[in-house]
Amino acid sequence: MRLSALLLACVVLTVSAPAADVPTDYSTPQNLNDVINRYQRAQVDQQEALRETQMVEDIEASLPKLEKQSKVKVLHLISKLGINTFQMIGNFFGDKTVFREVIARYLETEAKGRENGSLAISPANYKFKINAIVTENSHTTYIFDVTPKRKDYGLFKGQVWLDGGTAMPLKEVGQLVKSPSMWLKSVKFERDYEIHDGIAVPTHLESRAEVHLFGTAKLTATFSNLQRQDDADAAVSEDR
Repeated sequence: MRLSALLLACVVLTVSAPAADVPTDYSTPQNLNDVINRYQRAQVDQQEALRETQMVEDIEASLPKLEKQSKVKVLHLISKLGINTFQMIGNFFGDKTVFREVIARYLETEAKGRENGSLAISPANYKFKINAIVTENSHTTYIFDVTPKRKDYGLFKGQVWLDGGTAMPLKEVGQLVKSPSMWLKSVKFERDYEIHDGIAVPTHLESRAEVHLFGTAKLTATFSNLQRQDDADAAVSEDR
């Protein structure tokens, strides 16, 4: 997350505290810069923690105009070097065109990852502007509007939601500023995370894009069963 970027539904976001109403002590540039700096460090911690792990992705996609759907289950592996690879679990179900034009392109984009510094959600690549600070049950969430400093593949305009305690991402939502493929346009997405042991783990992704010739394309991915690859290999050996 970190954006990879193919397809996603744009949602209307409702927050309880607009930036204009944030108390002065929370909205000072110095304190907000501290939040952003903590987020940069948290991203490094997140990337390191997810190396040599694997998780299951259940992916569903559709081309409503053609009334065609497809779904597949894949094993998402992250190497020691942070390289993303995917192994299909069983066969895909549904239409081959949807699999080729939507699911396969999503996996291709995800494989590139965001560890490349040119794609990182950082002050080097984005302008950050506070949108809201939401406090509920003593838990604070910082919502920043992010605007890329240049148009490039993988960059987006939208929002990042940060956990106040860990500075880990809770949500990324927006629209890619440059399509990853000549076949795609207006790619919108929402990616959700949950905090486990202080680390943000992806849980859900939704995407929507316009595909030349095929109309709107929709994709959802649900992430589960995160574990260390060594643990998974040991479990397989025990089952044999």
